[in-house]
Amino acid sequence: MMISRSPLRITLGGGGTDLPSYYREHEGFLIAGAIDKYVYVTVMRPFDKGIYLKYSELEHVERVEQVRHKIIREALLMQNLRTPQIEITTLADIPAGTGLGSSGSFTTALIKALYAHRRQLISPKELAELACHIEIDLLGEPIGKQDQYIAAYGGLTCLTFHRDDTVSVESLNIPVQTIFDLEDKLLMFFTGFSRSAGSVLKDQHVRSEQNNREMIDNLHYVKQLGCQCRKALEDSDLLKFGRLMHEHWEHKKMRSPNMSNSKINKWYNLAMANGAVGGKLVGAGGGGFLLFLSEDKARLRSAMNQVGLEEVRFRFDFNGTLSSSRFF
Repeated sequence: MMISRSPLRITLGGGGTDLPSYYREHEGFLIAGAIDKYVYVTVMRPFDKGIYLKYSELEHVERVEQVRHKIIREALLMQNLRTPQIEITTLADIPAGTGLGSSGSFTTALIKALYAHRRQLISPKELAELACHIEIDLLGEPIGKQDQYIAAYGGLTCLTFHRDDTVSVESLNIPVQTIFDLEDKLLMFFTGFSRSAGSVLKDQHVRSEQNNREMIDNLHYVKQLGCQCRKALEDSDLLKFGRLMHEHWEHKKMRSPNMSNSKINKWYNLAMANGAVGGKLVGAGGGGFLLFLSEDKARLRSAMNQVGLEEVRFRFDFNGTLSSSRFF
């Protein structure tokens, strides 16, 4: 049995500029951080022939073309299995649709496990590119590239998305003590809302392709905020980074009426009145997790607990997608 795990992520600045509809004309830039919450995929050879899949549903089919799960089907088609005899099981620390990049993490974990099952190596660069190819090119999902890249590489990472579809990957040049301080000051709370990233991003994708001036100007500004976030973090100025998070959220809400709702706005305002310097919804928006940088953690936790929001504590992951023949 081969087991792989792929980290989920939070976006720290520049989110939204990784969509092809934007970066193919203007180039994109963002900072992402992999966290120690994972998607797991196991691959093994069962006793009987056929394809056995265990995720939120169960599948047992004879041919790859019969697989209903789109990502698994495309990944298996690339394996060119002559006589399919494979069992794939998936698990996750956090449910899908919560803004932490679970689809990209699942795809990278799946590919990594399939390669390891066949005793083949794959680099983080190749892994990210192949995962993007499956989700964006083959399946036509209106999503960006950050999830696949940060899952493959891990760490606190700067990603530049070039017009020719290539991606430059750089580690954030941040002192170790600042990493510890950042982990300590970032608090994340589940809103209770789940949503499909594709449904939220579709409007941005269409308007960017149409060169809508309001959308393009918004993304230009958000890209600049991403660069400012990079400088603030590398200068260890976490208070400035927190204020930039707030500015980022205000501009993010302008991109779509579905980005937030009255409950999320109420919780956000409550957090800002109780120790948060800045914050935002992680991911495409519309639900998932609220992420805050706080100068008074106890006060913020108390305020969020009183309105029933559950905190999920995390640390950063610097390993990226891993595979093993035994448990981690």
